[in-house]
Amino acid sequence: MEELITKIKEYKKKRNAVILAHFYELPEIQDIADIVGDSLELSQRACDVKADVIVTCGVRFMAETAKILNPQKTVLLPVMEAGCPMADMVTPDDIRSLRREHPDAAVVTYVNSSAEVKAECDICCTSSNAVKVVESLSEKEIIFVPDQNLGNYVSRFISNKKFIFHNGYCPVHHCVTVEDVLRARAAHPEVPVLVHPECPPSVVDHADFAGSTAGIIQYAKNSASTDFIIGTEEGILHSLKKQNPDKHFHMLRDRFICANMKKITLESVLHSLERMEHRIELSDEIIQKASTSLARMLAVK
Repeated sequence: MEELITKIKEYKKKRNAVILAHFYELPEIQDIADIVGDSLELSQRACDVKADVIVTCGVRFMAETAKILNPQKTVLLPVMEAGCPMADMVTPDDIRSLRREHPDAAVVTYVNSSAEVKAECDICCTSSNAVKVVESLSEKEIIFVPDQNLGNYVSRFISNKKFIFHNGYCPVHHCVTVEDVLRARAAHPEVPVLVHPECPPSVVDHADFAGSTAGIIQYAKNSASTDFIIGTEEGILHSLKKQNPDKHFHMLRDRFICANMKKITLESVLHSLERMEHRIELSDEIIQKASTSLARMLAVK
């Protein structure tokens, strides 16, 4: 492994590259990354990248987002098959159809979506800023795509708008149940349950905190508790343990894994830098349209 890491560092310097990684990536991928974060932080930091090459260790929509925000840079995704089933659940035609049905509504698209879908929406959001994004809009009707669970979570905080939800979801989070929460609480009494808002509403109802990956990490860091039950993809444990070495973390359920987030390995990162593969290519039209929705999101404070 050390030899691989040394070679990656050599090629990173040779290519003037920066490596971005999501909290759900393998621990060794997070450790070689220059920036580790959730979707919001990766989007924000991608705007400030000075390197010529961006290697995105995540799934395809994250690499596309980096390309939209850095159209003149080379953006690489080490494994092109690293996709997002939720992102595939909504298409540009779906957005156009929803607009025809609700002409006065604003379209808010979760960043977990394709570049083509982002190009059709009014503004993007992440799980970190979704409430603020929707609050910033003057429209009284909100079309929220693709994640019905995140949309439902946002609607809890905003009473003066009507929400139209798409039927998309994250397969990893959507299968979590209230029974999982009750079993975890029985195994670890009086331990706070922290979940991602991509979980079903009933699970959020039974949790002590719901928030993005960055929000979960911050909550654990600031809390006086020493034990936590974690209800999101298990890759987050690496950062949780690094930042809180004296605290203990228990997964809400077994096999809480996104297979797509685990496809990128040290070998694939090295291969990507060696061969400059796989390049994310988007049309100028898509980049221009999608960049507008991302810029509006990033302007929300």
